[in-house]
Amino acid sequence: MITGAAQLWLSGLGIALAAIAMEYAIAAALALRVGRAAAALRPVSLPPATILKPLCGAEHALYEHLRSFCEQHYPCWQVVFGVRDPHDPALEVVDRLRSEFPHLDLQVVVNPAQHGISSKVSNLVNMMPLARHDYLVIADSDIRVGPDYLERVITPLLDERVGIVTCLYRGAPRPGLWSLLGSIFINEWFMPSVRVAALLGSRAFAFGATIALRRGTLARVGGFAAIADQLPDDYRLGELTRRLGLGTVLSEVEVETCVDEADLGELVRHQLRWLRTIRTVQPLGYALAGITFSLPLVIIGSVLAGGSTVTLAMVAVTVIARLMINSRPRNSHSLPGQLGLAALSDLLGFALWCWSFATRRVHWRDARYLIARDGTIQPLPESVEP
Repeated sequence: MITGAAQLWLSGLGIALAAIAMEYAIAAALALRVGRAAAALRPVSLPPATILKPLCGAEHALYEHLRSFCEQHYPCWQVVFGVRDPHDPALEVVDRLRSEFPHLDLQVVVNPAQHGISSKVSNLVNMMPLARHDYLVIADSDIRVGPDYLERVITPLLDERVGIVTCLYRGAPRPGLWSLLGSIFINEWFMPSVRVAALLGSRAFAFGATIALRRGTLARVGGFAAIADQLPDDYRLGELTRRLGLGTVLSEVEVETCVDEADLGELVRHQLRWLRTIRTVQPLGYALAGITFSLPLVIIGSVLAGGSTVTLAMVAVTVIARLMINSRPRNSHSLPGQLGLAALSDLLGFALWCWSFATRRVHWRDARYLIARDGTIQPLPESVEP
């Protein structure tokens, strides 16, 4: 039986949790609207740039994604594609682009050489000898961009105080519930979290969707070899540049990534990998990240407080704010449908956040790894479950 003192303590805890959840939901909704960087002024001249595109397999819409990097409104640029397997089906897409854009400098590297554990970083190491220019842009294979993308991410690098430029990305789901939930996780949890952090002054991030930097900066941090054993290779690259005293710019550009989750298991594996990676690079902030799953937290708070009028009002405000964290892929749903999807996504995310503390194992492509506290990874036997 709960004593009066214990009940009072639980009620106070519930009110505090509900208030924190409500405040975060409001902050996230506002940050998405006011937290964007101002567009940099266009320079008189733009330097030649090289785009590095490490590839692995024929992903959905790969042609459309890669083509967007060939349609830039930019005076002089090069794209270097890299694969490790000479039979990689991504090469067919690259060959098609080379025939469609004969005037562009499109280079291909096929090299199985392994440099450390990360196949992606090994690919980048192998690609660098063909990179002609001193301004480099690294972008994941599943990213689609607009025609002014290259100009907008290179421009901030003309300031010598800037080390890297990075971009947030918005998820575009394929048909199906699991892909939709995956996109909501990106658009309505990940993006607002970064915007809130940026609004509070943090620049401790870098995302594989885009990392732009100068060749000289890359050399000063030890090149790609310095991150060859890291799972959070993008974050570490940004961290190394900040150690040089150089700034990180979160571009106003938002790129698009394809979200293709075939089933619940695939969705869970992807989200657990993202969450455990964040836990590795920002352990303290991640431990406090439970407040970012606002709907489950405000409901838990209200229950602990016995469904008081105050906490029920906080639930209502949180629901409104949560719906304001808008996601274009679900605009066609009714208001109850949108709320249901938001609640389902938050509940799944909160459950996986709790689960993410259980182990440091992740599933990445067709392999399983153990993440050390410093972000390095070690392959696990196939029999070990994540």
